[in-house]
Amino acid sequence: MSAAATPPVHVPVLLRQVLDALAPRPGGRYVDATANGGGHLRAVLDACAPDGRVLGIDRDPEILTALAGTCAAAIDAGRLQLATGSFAALSRLLAARQFAPVDGILFDLGLSSFHLDVSGRGFTYLRDEPLDMRFDPTDDASESAADILASRDADELTAIFRDYGEERFASRIARTIVARRREQAISTSGQLLAAIEQSLPPATRWRAARDAARIFQALRIAANDELEQVAEVLPQAVAALAPGGRLAVIAFHSLEDRMVKHFLRDQAAAGRLRLLQRKPIVADAEEIAANPRAASAKLRAAEKI
Repeated sequence: MSAAATPPVHVPVLLRQVLDALAPRPGGRYVDATANGGGHLRAVLDACAPDGRVLGIDRDPEILTALAGTCAAAIDAGRLQLATGSFAALSRLLAARQFAPVDGILFDLGLSSFHLDVSGRGFTYLRDEPLDMRFDPTDDASESAADILASRDADELTAIFRDYGEERFASRIARTIVARRREQAISTSGQLLAAIEQSLPPATRWRAARDAARIFQALRIAANDELEQVAEVLPQAVAALAPGGRLAVIAFHSLEDRMVKHFLRDQAAAGRLRLLQRKPIVADAEEIAANPRAASAKLRAAEKI
């Protein structure tokens, strides 16, 4: 299904807390480096009205096509620009648009509701779809999840499942995948789910969904080089901020959150940033009830000195 015809579904998590962290003001320049469905982006646009400007970046061209339609008025008014690409190219994207320095940058890491619910690219085990998992399916230089499953040996797959998914049956699942692909390529989410279920001890198969969630997460992270992208962009973000500018990062995965926490603390110790809080901000019970995907969200923020 095309996002151009069906706008991405996106419920922005920790929206009030993000606005508090970024403190958008009229005349400011802000970057939403993970535009997704535009929930945070539109709120920042409203908060920095009437003359503040926002640059929205996303790797997924379908998402930006939809946003170009729903945010046409802001684009026509010169208050919003959209850029297709990885946020790991932040410095280049800002320089090309003469958009730096900026007063605030937001990263909402991971995948959006659009990818799970609409994209049809195999991000979820709940539907049988082609096993792609790339945020940018037009990038022929990148490997899909199916490519990774077809080309890695058992040890390499075990490392992916263990390191990115923290899956305790990583080795068993990897060996099953290698054995099954000798008979037939694992090219759909349904085939991968079947391989995962077959790998588990009989006593634990009733909860195979938990293992499947971890394996699908690990493959998505590998297909999109997500951790490497975060490591590359954080120093660029600090460099792009004006003095007093704010950096806000929402992470859903423990590995990402740990990376962000250590980076911000190191930058604070070096005198480049001031932490806005010592502990991450999390969603309250009311938000989690309305949007269960907010349950694992952690927001960390800092201000450039």
